[in-house]
Amino acid sequence: MREIIIDSDFRRFWFSSILAHFGAQITLLALPICAVLMLHASPAQMGTLAAFESLPFLLFGLPSGVLLDRMRRLPIMMCSDAMVATALLTVPLAWWLDVLSVHWLYAVGFVIGAGHVVGGSAEQVFLTFLVGRDGLVDAQSKFAATESAARVLGPGMAGGLVQLLGAPLAILCNVAGFIVSLLNLRRIRKREPQPPPSNAHPLRDIQEGLAFVWRQPLLRTLAWVSACWHLLFYGYTALHVIFATRVLGMTAGTMGMANMLGGLGVLAASLLVKPLSKRFGTGGGILIGLCVSALGFALVPAIPAALFGSAGWTLAAYAMVVFWIDCGATLFFVPYIALRQRVTPDAVLGRMVATMRALTVAAAPLGALLAGALGEGFGVRAGLGGIAAGAVMLAAASVFGTRLRHAKD
Repeated sequence: MREIIIDSDFRRFWFSSILAHFGAQITLLALPICAVLMLHASPAQMGTLAAFESLPFLLFGLPSGVLLDRMRRLPIMMCSDAMVATALLTVPLAWWLDVLSVHWLYAVGFVIGAGHVVGGSAEQVFLTFLVGRDGLVDAQSKFAATESAARVLGPGMAGGLVQLLGAPLAILCNVAGFIVSLLNLRRIRKREPQPPPSNAHPLRDIQEGLAFVWRQPLLRTLAWVSACWHLLFYGYTALHVIFATRVLGMTAGTMGMANMLGGLGVLAASLLVKPLSKRFGTGGGILIGLCVSALGFALVPAIPAALFGSAGWTLAAYAMVVFWIDCGATLFFVPYIALRQRVTPDAVLGRMVATMRALTVAAAPLGALLAGALGEGFGVRAGLGGIAAGAVMLAAASVFGTRLRHAKD
């Protein structure tokens, strides 16, 4: 692991990442607020929305790997960002035309998910090209540090915008950020070499990507652990806005304030990830992240509507839980991404990234739908309780049932 050289191209890529992180905070709050408060979505409908957002990982994850190994990644990233920006732009337009509905949000969520499948995988591979494998952990920790700034400042900004302008118009700010990001990415001078042409059938390339992951015991373990984590996380995503607004009585502004503490969790994780990886190994860092996020998931359903008889204490408790979840997620994913890319040669790097993303998020729609069904049938708090039990079992199985703690590099 080495320190990376920060040149102008890396700074441009980093800046676009910062814009994406800040913009994501707006969409992460505004889109479900549109569904819950404006369209009065039920828990089952929120589960369906989260499922549509994750479904593209299952449908397009494997084919995107073939695309990434046959084309330059920067143009793919830019096309994906343009597609997501266009989908987001339709939300305020549909609201203005009075045709916005939950089903419209399903379609928007699906397009956003598709953009993230292809663009997110391309971003990971392009970063490897920019900094090299030895600089991945350092680069990822820098990205995590700036993400933490977005997580600290972004939710408050997003909550204020949603409170002031309304959710549909707040989304326009994210669209503007995408436009600036696209203009910035065009200025990157370093060009990837064109991948060698392939006469193989795309299905053969998909098969080779799956086979490579299957033959690597480390990648197999990372795949099932991450798949279980995503199943739980998307279940939490389906229910947490309803829980915060309808059960705990929060507004968009107070939710934004609470989520700001999550940014401090990302900041803490970005500062801890390198020393923890050095002390316990990359695999040990992954396990620590799993345990920390499991603690956060376990505490969510225990938050009362009026802790100590005060809405302020409830807000503080919710904010602390968000801190633990975001801290654990960052501690988990930074070494996870670095470890899987270190063991993969360039020839199959794109297919490995896409295959892992497809396999690990394949269960996410099921998690969202199950959480929505539990929330609909037994109440939102009971649905979050099921997620909490699953998170604790996953952490225990990963610590005692895998050899990740022995993965040093």
